[in-house]
Amino acid sequence: MEFDGLWDPEPGWLNTASYGLPPRPAWEALQAALSDWRVGATSWEPWDESTTRSRESFARLVGADAADVFVGSTVSAALAPIASALPAGATVLTDDVEFTSNVFPWKVHEDRGVELVAVPGDQLVAAIRPGVDVVAVSAVQSSTGAVLDLPAVVAASKEVGALVVIDASQALGWLPLSVDGIDALVAHTYKWLMSPRGATLGYLSPRLQELCRPLAAGWYAGQNVHGSYYGSRMELAESARRFDQSPSWFCYVGAAPALELVEQIGVETINRHNLELANEFRTGLGLPPSNSAIVSTSLAGAEDAFAAAGIRAAVRGGRLRASFHLYTTRADVHQALTALKPLL
Repeated sequence: MEFDGLWDPEPGWLNTASYGLPPRPAWEALQAALSDWRVGATSWEPWDESTTRSRESFARLVGADAADVFVGSTVSAALAPIASALPAGATVLTDDVEFTSNVFPWKVHEDRGVELVAVPGDQLVAAIRPGVDVVAVSAVQSSTGAVLDLPAVVAASKEVGALVVIDASQALGWLPLSVDGIDALVAHTYKWLMSPRGATLGYLSPRLQELCRPLAAGWYAGQNVHGSYYGSRMELAESARRFDQSPSWFCYVGAAPALELVEQIGVETINRHNLELANEFRTGLGLPPSNSAIVSTSLAGAEDAFAAAGIRAAVRGGRLRASFHLYTTRADVHQALTALKPLL
Protein backbone atom coordinates (compact mmCIF):
# COMPACT_ATOMS: atom_id res chain seq x y z
CA MET A 1 0.00 0.00 0.00
CA GLU A 2 1.21 3.53 -0.69
CA PHE A 3 0.60 4.43 2.95
CA ASP A 4 2.91 1.77 4.36
CA GLY A 5 5.59 4.27 5.32
CA LEU A 6 3.32 6.22 7.65
CA TRP A 7 3.82 3.85 10.59
CA ASP A 8 6.83 2.52 12.44
CA PRO A 9 5.63 -0.73 14.03
CA GLU A 10 7.95 -3.24 15.59
CA PRO A 11 7.28 -6.50 13.71
CA GLY A 12 4.66 -8.71 15.32
CA TRP A 13 2.12 -6.12 16.51
CA LEU A 14 -1.24 -7.94 16.26
CA ASN A 15 -3.09 -6.06 18.98
CA THR A 16 -4.91 -3.08 17.49
CA ALA A 17 -8.04 -4.27 19.30
CA SER A 18 -6.19 -3.11 22.44
CA TYR A 19 -4.70 0.05 20.95
CA GLY A 20 -3.79 1.34 17.54
CA LEU A 21 -0.43 2.69 16.43
CA PRO A 22 -0.30 6.37 15.48
CA PRO A 23 0.32 7.32 11.86
CA ARG A 24 3.18 9.74 11.41
CA PRO A 25 0.98 12.85 10.84
CA ALA A 26 -0.77 12.22 14.17
CA TRP A 27 2.47 11.53 16.03
CA GLU A 28 4.19 14.62 14.64
CA ALA A 29 1.21 16.88 15.37
CA LEU A 30 1.16 15.66 18.95
CA GLN A 31 4.91 16.15 19.42
CA ALA A 32 4.65 19.71 18.08
CA ALA A 33 1.82 20.52 20.48
CA LEU A 34 3.71 19.05 23.42
CA SER A 35 6.78 21.11 22.50
CA ASP A 36 4.67 24.27 22.43
CA TRP A 37 3.06 23.36 25.75
CA ARG A 38 6.44 22.79 27.36
CA VAL A 39 7.59 26.37 26.73
CA GLY A 40 4.24 28.17 26.58
CA ALA A 41 4.62 29.04 22.90
CA THR A 42 0.90 29.37 22.17
CA SER A 43 -2.54 29.68 23.67
CA TRP A 44 -4.84 26.65 23.73
CA GLU A 45 -7.14 27.69 20.90
CA PRO A 46 -4.98 26.24 18.09
CA TRP A 47 -5.01 22.88 19.88
CA ASP A 48 -8.77 23.05 20.20
CA GLU A 49 -9.16 23.44 16.44
CA SER A 50 -8.30 19.74 16.34
CA THR A 51 -11.48 19.00 18.30
CA THR A 52 -13.55 20.61 15.56
CA ARG A 53 -11.62 18.72 12.88
CA SER A 54 -12.14 15.45 14.73
CA ARG A 55 -15.85 16.09 15.12
CA GLU A 56 -16.23 16.82 11.42
CA SER A 57 -14.14 13.84 10.31
CA PHE A 58 -16.09 11.48 12.59
CA ALA A 59 -19.34 12.83 11.18
CA ARG A 60 -18.19 12.13 7.62
CA LEU A 61 -17.04 8.63 8.53
CA VAL A 62 -20.47 7.65 9.88
CA GLY A 63 -22.62 9.70 7.49
CA ALA A 64 -23.86 12.12 10.15
CA ASP A 65 -24.30 15.86 10.41
CA ALA A 66 -21.50 17.36 12.52
CA ALA A 67 -24.20 19.21 14.48
CA ASP A 68 -25.32 15.82 15.81
CA VAL A 69 -21.83 14.80 17.02
CA PHE A 70 -20.49 15.36 20.52
CA VAL A 71 -17.01 14.93 21.99
CA GLY A 72 -15.90 13.35 25.22
CA SER A 73 -13.30 11.13 26.83
CA THR A 74 -14.81 7.65 27.41
CA VAL A 75 -17.61 5.51 26.03
CA SER A 76 -19.20 4.93 29.42
CA ALA A 77 -19.38 8.65 30.17
CA ALA A 78 -20.86 9.26 26.71
CA LEU A 79 -23.63 6.72 27.37
CA ALA A 80 -24.46 7.98 30.86
CA PRO A 81 -26.94 10.70 29.74
CA ILE A 82 -28.83 8.16 27.63
CA ALA A 83 -29.08 5.68 30.49
CA SER A 84 -30.21 8.43 32.85
CA ALA A 85 -33.00 9.36 30.44
CA LEU A 86 -34.57 5.90 30.55
CA PRO A 87 -37.84 5.64 32.44
CA ALA A 88 -37.96 3.48 35.54
CA GLY A 89 -38.56 -0.14 34.64
CA ALA A 90 -37.03 0.11 31.16
CA THR A 91 -35.47 -2.98 29.56
CA VAL A 92 -32.08 -2.88 27.88
CA LEU A 93 -30.94 -5.76 25.66
CA THR A 94 -27.28 -6.54 25.03
CA ASP A 95 -24.85 -9.30 24.06
CA ASP A 96 -23.73 -11.59 26.88
CA VAL A 97 -20.06 -10.83 26.11
CA GLU A 98 -20.56 -7.07 25.68
CA PHE A 99 -17.68 -4.90 26.85
CA THR A 100 -18.67 -3.40 30.18
CA SER A 101 -18.41 0.23 29.02
CA ASN A 102 -21.75 -0.51 27.31
CA VAL A 103 -23.08 -2.53 30.25
CA PHE A 104 -22.33 -0.73 33.51
CA PRO A 105 -23.91 2.61 32.46
CA TRP A 106 -27.23 0.76 32.22
CA LYS A 107 -26.78 -1.56 35.20
CA VAL A 108 -26.16 1.28 37.65
CA HIS A 109 -29.84 2.14 37.14
CA GLU A 110 -31.08 -1.22 38.40
CA ASP A 111 -32.26 0.47 41.59
CA ARG A 112 -34.79 2.30 39.37
CA GLY A 113 -36.00 -0.98 37.96
CA VAL A 114 -33.97 -0.74 34.75
CA GLU A 115 -33.32 -4.33 33.67
CA LEU A 116 -30.36 -5.41 31.57
CA VAL A 117 -31.00 -8.59 29.59
CA ALA A 118 -27.95 -10.29 28.05
CA VAL A 119 -28.24 -13.00 25.42
CA PRO A 120 -25.72 -14.79 23.15
CA GLY A 121 -24.91 -12.72 20.09
CA ASP A 122 -26.49 -15.17 17.66
CA GLN A 123 -29.77 -14.82 19.55
CA LEU A 124 -29.78 -11.02 19.80
CA VAL A 125 -32.00 -10.20 16.83
CA ALA A 126 -34.59 -12.81 17.85
CA ALA A 127 -34.63 -11.35 21.36
CA ILE A 128 -35.67 -7.89 20.11
CA ARG A 129 -39.34 -8.16 21.01
CA PRO A 130 -42.05 -5.92 22.43
CA GLY A 131 -40.98 -4.78 25.87
CA VAL A 132 -37.37 -4.08 24.88
CA ASP A 133 -36.72 -0.35 25.17
CA VAL A 134 -33.05 -0.17 24.19
CA VAL A 135 -30.74 -2.42 22.22
CA ALA A 136 -27.22 -1.53 23.39
CA VAL A 137 -24.55 -3.55 21.64
CA SER A 138 -21.15 -3.32 19.95
CA ALA A 139 -20.81 -3.21 16.19
CA VAL A 140 -17.90 -5.62 16.62
CA GLN A 141 -17.39 -7.62 19.79
CA SER A 142 -14.11 -6.98 21.58
CA SER A 143 -13.58 -10.52 22.86
CA THR A 144 -14.72 -12.59 19.89
CA GLY A 145 -14.46 -10.26 16.89
CA ALA A 146 -18.07 -11.09 15.95
CA VAL A 147 -19.51 -8.50 13.56
CA LEU A 148 -23.05 -7.39 14.37
CA ASP A 149 -25.77 -7.77 11.74
CA LEU A 150 -26.55 -4.09 12.14
CA PRO A 151 -29.29 -3.83 9.46
CA ALA A 152 -31.16 -6.72 11.11
CA VAL A 153 -30.81 -5.12 14.55
CA VAL A 154 -32.06 -1.77 13.25
CA ALA A 155 -35.03 -3.36 11.45
CA ALA A 156 -36.07 -5.45 14.44
CA SER A 157 -35.68 -2.52 16.84
CA LYS A 158 -37.75 -0.26 14.63
CA GLU A 159 -40.61 -2.79 14.68
CA VAL A 160 -40.83 -2.67 18.49
CA GLY A 161 -39.87 0.99 18.94
CA ALA A 162 -36.58 0.28 20.72
CA LEU A 163 -33.66 2.69 20.74
CA VAL A 164 -30.49 1.44 19.04
CA VAL A 165 -27.28 2.37 20.86
CA ILE A 166 -24.06 1.17 19.21
CA ASP A 167 -20.54 1.04 20.62
CA ALA A 168 -18.38 1.26 17.50
CA SER A 169 -14.99 1.32 19.23
CA GLN A 170 -13.91 -2.01 17.72
CA ALA A 171 -15.37 -1.23 14.29
CA LEU A 172 -14.95 2.36 13.23
CA GLY A 173 -11.80 2.73 11.18
CA TRP A 174 -12.01 -0.60 9.36
CA LEU A 175 -15.71 -1.51 9.09
CA PRO A 176 -17.98 0.71 6.98
CA LEU A 177 -20.70 2.13 9.23
CA SER A 178 -23.62 4.51 8.87
CA VAL A 179 -25.87 6.05 11.50
CA ASP A 180 -28.98 5.42 9.39
CA GLY A 181 -31.63 4.04 11.73
CA ILE A 182 -29.35 4.37 14.77
CA ASP A 183 -30.15 6.56 17.77
CA ALA A 184 -26.64 6.71 19.23
CA LEU A 185 -23.25 5.59 17.96
CA VAL A 186 -20.23 6.12 20.19
CA ALA A 187 -16.60 5.21 19.55
CA HIS A 188 -13.35 5.66 21.38
CA THR A 189 -10.66 6.51 18.84
CA TYR A 190 -7.57 4.92 20.38
CA LYS A 191 -8.06 1.54 18.71
CA TRP A 192 -8.81 1.31 14.98
CA LEU A 193 -8.79 5.09 14.55
CA MET A 194 -5.21 5.10 15.88
CA SER A 195 -5.54 8.13 18.14
CA PRO A 196 -4.36 8.91 21.67
CA ARG A 197 -6.53 7.46 24.41
CA GLY A 198 -8.89 10.12 25.71
CA ALA A 199 -10.74 11.16 22.54
CA THR A 200 -14.25 9.72 22.27
CA LEU A 201 -16.82 10.89 19.73
CA GLY A 202 -20.47 10.09 19.42
CA TYR A 203 -23.57 10.62 17.33
CA LEU A 204 -26.95 11.37 18.91
CA SER A 205 -30.07 11.42 16.76
CA PRO A 206 -32.10 14.61 17.05
CA ARG A 207 -34.86 12.56 18.74
CA LEU A 208 -32.47 11.26 21.38
CA GLN A 209 -30.97 14.70 21.95
CA GLU A 210 -34.40 15.89 23.01
CA LEU A 211 -34.82 12.98 25.42
CA CYS A 212 -31.46 13.33 27.16
CA ARG A 213 -30.17 15.81 29.71
CA PRO A 214 -26.57 17.04 29.17
CA LEU A 215 -25.36 15.88 32.57
CA ALA A 216 -21.72 16.80 31.99
CA ALA A 217 -22.44 20.31 30.69
CA GLY A 218 -19.71 22.83 31.36
CA TRP A 219 -18.22 25.86 29.69
CA TYR A 220 -17.38 23.89 26.53
CA ALA A 221 -21.04 22.95 26.06
CA GLY A 222 -22.09 26.59 25.95
CA GLN A 223 -23.63 28.17 22.88
CA ASN A 224 -20.81 30.72 23.05
CA VAL A 225 -17.85 28.78 24.43
CA HIS A 226 -15.74 31.84 25.18
CA GLY A 227 -18.69 33.57 26.82
CA SER A 228 -19.41 30.65 29.15
CA TYR A 229 -16.45 30.84 31.49
CA TYR A 230 -18.09 32.52 34.50
CA GLY A 231 -21.35 33.22 36.23
CA SER A 232 -24.70 31.57 36.84
CA ARG A 233 -26.31 32.20 33.48
CA MET A 234 -26.42 29.08 31.31
CA GLU A 235 -27.07 29.01 27.58
CA LEU A 236 -26.14 25.63 26.16
CA ALA A 237 -25.50 24.89 22.51
CA GLU A 238 -28.58 24.01 20.51
CA SER A 239 -26.73 21.21 18.70
CA ALA A 240 -25.27 18.00 20.13
CA ARG A 241 -22.41 20.19 21.35
CA ARG A 242 -24.41 20.65 24.54
CA PHE A 243 -23.39 17.06 25.35
CA ASP A 244 -19.68 17.85 24.90
CA GLN A 245 -17.27 17.20 27.70
CA SER A 246 -14.41 19.65 27.83
CA PRO A 247 -11.87 17.93 25.58
CA SER A 248 -8.39 16.74 26.46
CA TRP A 249 -6.61 18.96 23.96
CA PHE A 250 -3.61 16.80 23.14
CA CYS A 251 -5.74 13.71 22.59
CA TYR A 252 -7.65 15.53 19.87
CA VAL A 253 -4.47 17.03 18.42
CA GLY A 254 -3.47 13.44 17.68
CA ALA A 255 -6.96 12.28 16.75
CA ALA A 256 -7.72 14.82 14.01
CA PRO A 257 -4.93 13.83 11.58
CA ALA A 258 -5.48 10.13 12.31
CA LEU A 259 -9.20 10.29 11.50
CA GLU A 260 -8.53 12.36 8.41
CA LEU A 261 -5.99 9.80 7.22
CA VAL A 262 -8.59 7.04 7.60
CA GLU A 263 -10.87 9.14 5.39
CA GLN A 264 -8.08 9.68 2.87
CA ILE A 265 -7.24 6.00 2.58
CA GLY A 266 -10.90 4.97 2.66
CA VAL A 267 -12.60 2.56 5.04
CA GLU A 268 -13.41 0.17 2.20
CA THR A 269 -9.72 -0.05 1.30
CA ILE A 270 -8.77 -0.60 4.93
CA ASN A 271 -11.46 -3.25 5.24
CA ARG A 272 -10.09 -5.22 2.29
CA HIS A 273 -6.53 -5.03 3.61
CA ASN A 274 -7.47 -6.09 7.15
CA LEU A 275 -9.74 -8.96 6.13
CA GLU A 276 -7.21 -10.33 3.65
CA LEU A 277 -4.60 -10.64 6.39
CA ALA A 278 -7.03 -11.85 9.05
CA ASN A 279 -8.36 -14.55 6.76
CA GLU A 280 -4.86 -15.62 5.76
CA PHE A 281 -4.18 -16.09 9.47
CA ARG A 282 -7.43 -17.98 9.92
CA THR A 283 -6.62 -20.26 7.01
CA GLY A 284 -3.26 -21.06 8.55
CA LEU A 285 -5.05 -22.06 11.75
CA GLY A 286 -7.52 -24.24 9.87
CA LEU A 287 -10.40 -21.85 10.52
CA PRO A 288 -13.01 -20.80 7.94
CA PRO A 289 -12.87 -17.25 6.56
CA SER A 290 -14.69 -14.50 8.43
CA ASN A 291 -15.82 -10.90 7.99
CA SER A 292 -13.82 -9.63 10.98
CA ALA A 293 -10.40 -8.05 11.41
CA ILE A 294 -10.25 -9.73 14.83
CA VAL A 295 -9.45 -13.43 15.09
CA SER A 296 -10.34 -15.20 18.33
CA THR A 297 -9.44 -18.83 18.89
CA SER A 298 -8.77 -21.37 21.62
CA LEU A 299 -5.33 -22.87 21.17
CA ALA A 300 -3.49 -24.29 24.16
CA GLY A 301 -0.05 -22.75 24.56
CA ALA A 302 -0.64 -19.97 22.03
CA GLU A 303 0.02 -17.13 24.46
CA ASP A 304 3.41 -18.54 25.46
CA ALA A 305 4.31 -19.30 21.84
CA PHE A 306 3.54 -15.73 20.82
CA ALA A 307 5.51 -14.30 23.73
CA ALA A 308 8.54 -16.43 22.86
CA ALA A 309 8.38 -15.22 19.24
CA GLY A 310 8.00 -11.56 20.19
CA ILE A 311 4.45 -11.30 18.86
CA ARG A 312 2.13 -9.01 20.77
CA ALA A 313 -1.52 -10.05 20.81
CA ALA A 314 -4.04 -10.44 23.62
CA VAL A 315 -5.98 -13.03 25.55
CA ARG A 316 -9.63 -12.23 26.13
CA GLY A 317 -12.15 -14.55 27.72
CA GLY A 318 -9.51 -17.27 27.83
CA ARG A 319 -9.04 -17.12 24.04
CA LEU A 320 -6.17 -15.83 21.94
CA ARG A 321 -7.12 -12.61 20.13
CA ALA A 322 -5.15 -11.31 17.19
CA SER A 323 -6.14 -8.18 15.28
CA PHE A 324 -4.99 -6.90 11.90
CA HIS A 325 -4.84 -3.31 10.68
CA LEU A 326 -3.21 -1.01 8.13
CA TYR A 327 0.33 -1.42 9.41
CA THR A 328 0.05 -5.22 9.65
CA THR A 329 1.98 -7.07 6.93
CA ARG A 330 1.97 -10.57 5.48
CA ALA A 331 5.31 -11.02 7.20
CA ASP A 332 3.55 -10.45 10.53
CA VAL A 333 0.98 -13.10 9.62
CA HIS A 334 3.66 -15.60 8.61
CA GLN A 335 5.65 -14.90 11.78
CA ALA A 336 2.54 -15.55 13.88
CA LEU A 337 1.68 -18.77 12.06
CA THR A 338 5.26 -19.99 12.35
CA ALA A 339 5.13 -19.44 16.11
CA LEU A 340 1.88 -21.41 16.38
CA LYS A 341 2.76 -24.21 13.95
CA PRO A 342 4.03 -26.63 16.63
CA LEU A 343 0.68 -26.30 18.43
CA LEU A 344 -1.53 -27.11 15.43
